[in-house]
Amino acid sequence: MKKTIYSKEHKYLVEQLKKARREAGLDQKKVAQLLNTTQSYVSKIESGQRRIDIVQLKELAKIYKKNLDFFIK
Repeated sequence: MKKTIYSKEHKYLVEQLKKARREAGLDQKKVAQLLNTTQSYVSKIESGQRRIDIVQLKELAKIYKKNLDFFIK
């Protein structure tokens, strides 16, 4: 079974997360503050090094003012 972190769907999710953050006018440091985490954590998500669960995705969608379907292909 192929690891999902390297799948097309994961790459799409990562690109959509970066796009949503930019459209919201936020930098990684600000997103990290809103999530109560570090900038490096946000960077690892956006670079595809760290997987994201549905709860985290919901939090990011709320911050970016996007519907969940924006992130899913």
